[in-house]
Amino acid sequence: MGTKTTFKSSISGADFPESDRVWGKSIRSAIFNLIKKDYPDFDVNGCIAGSELNVYREKYIAAFLQSEVGELTDLHKNVMKSLGTDKSFVSKVEEEEDTRTVGQVVADKVADFGGSWTFIISFFVFISLWIASNVVLLLNKGFDPYPFILLNLILSCVAALQAPVIMMSQNRQEEKDRERAKKDYMINLKSELEIRMLDEKLDHLIMHQQQELIEIQKVQIEMMNDILERIKK
Repeated sequence: MGTKTTFKSSISGADFPESDRVWGKSIRSAIFNLIKKDYPDFDVNGCIAGSELNVYREKYIAAFLQSEVGELTDLHKNVMKSLGTDKSFVSKVEEEEDTRTVGQVVADKVADFGGSWTFIISFFVFISLWIASNVVLLLNKGFDPYPFILLNLILSCVAALQAPVIMMSQNRQEEKDRERAKKDYMINLKSELEIRMLDEKLDHLIMHQQQELIEIQKVQIEMMNDILERIKK
């Protein structure tokens, strides 16, 4: 009964059956680099046992799974960080400082009051009292008898002053609306750019996962082929 030929592993120095020899040049590059990391002297001309190769195959698969979990954890952290840090223009639009001058504040208040029911009712009461006091109480011989020339003068002055003040307020509001529209455009532009960046990151992540999964499938197929060859022997 002849002795079985053996070989010495280049990484462990142990003896293994010749049938279990695997040359370094036939090992997949990803697993070869993993072995090289532990044994720098190992090269393509070296050889290891199939059982040793399976250990590194399992390490490679485990490392891939850990990296996937790590990427998901980092993604979760980045999402939480982005939620906690407000870098958008929305808060700037909603919480912008009041930089109005005294004249602009007065114009806004006059425009608000002039366009309210309070002004209409108050002015109607004032005109009614003016007419009643001159016609009824003073028998149309008061300070402004019919046809109420003084009242018409007052109304004309109020209208002449109120119109430009309201226009000042409207012009400032239009300027504010233009600024808000500009900020809305910036928000939409930033959202579009972030969506594009996110789409590119997802494409890169999918391509990376597909390549890694294909590599793992090849490693698993090699392991299954080794098992089938041993069963046949």
